[in-house]
Amino acid sequence: MDNLVREKSPVDIKAVALKAFSRVAENWALTGREAAALADMSESTWKRARKPDFSGDLTHDQLLRLSALTGLYKSLELYFNPPIAREWVKLPNTGPEFDGARPVDVMIAGGLPKIMRVRAYVDALRGGA
Repeated sequence: MDNLVREKSPVDIKAVALKAFSRVAENWALTGREAAALADMSESTWKRARKPDFSGDLTHDQLLRLSALTGLYKSLELYFNPPIAREWVKLPNTGPEFDGARPVDVMIAGGLPKIMRVRAYVDALRGGA
């Protein structure tokens, strides 16, 4: 019997991750600098990576970032009404992870560990963790 579960190729995973994060960046109205920094890329690489024919590689760290940010986007969409869900990352936040800063700035400064903590924080708000 054929195995019905097929693994995605690394190329497919990369393409899906970049497409998903491109949509997240657009919906959050991120600047090129912000999106690139969250993805741990230079702005010029981010410009190329957004295109469907991008042939560059992504590191494991970059794939984890894109996955966590896409998950954060989904959690925000589930927890908040549409205008706030899309603006939340750019609004000053007095929550324990942010000290009055914008979540996007905190995640850029803290890298993958902070992105993961912010995602966990929002998941906990919505009762998912």
